[in-house]
Amino acid sequence: MIAVKRLDATEAALAVIDQLLTEHGDLMFYQAGGCCEGTQPQCFEKGGFFPRTNDACIGTIRGFEFWVDRDLFEYWQYSHFTLDVLEGFGPGGFSLETPLGKTFKVHYRLFTEDELKNLEPVQRNE
Repeated sequence: MIAVKRLDATEAALAVIDQLLTEHGDLMFYQAGGCCEGTQPQCFEKGGFFPRTNDACIGTIRGFEFWVDRDLFEYWQYSHFTLDVLEGFGPGGFSLETPLGKTFKVHYRLFTEDELKNLEPVQRNE
């Protein structure tokens, strides 16, 4: 049986990721649990942000890790994430898509009971 992915991305998000990849090289994503960047997903050059101990990598997009704050993951661990992109500026402005006049956003949906039985494992930062 194929494991159920925790993460997907829209075509619009993938197009922006491809543009950022061309300009910045390898990328990474981090979704924080609040503070100055809110809970918007942030995109950085790979190695430009260091996940905290016990943060969760829920999957990859185009091969780039998507990390979630450990406390936020505890709240959203039963949800599927779909990365999207919108026109406008997010709350933090640290993310690489900001100069493009765009902001990444995550849409959530709860996993079904069947999906919960076969979820991909998460990687924890140790």
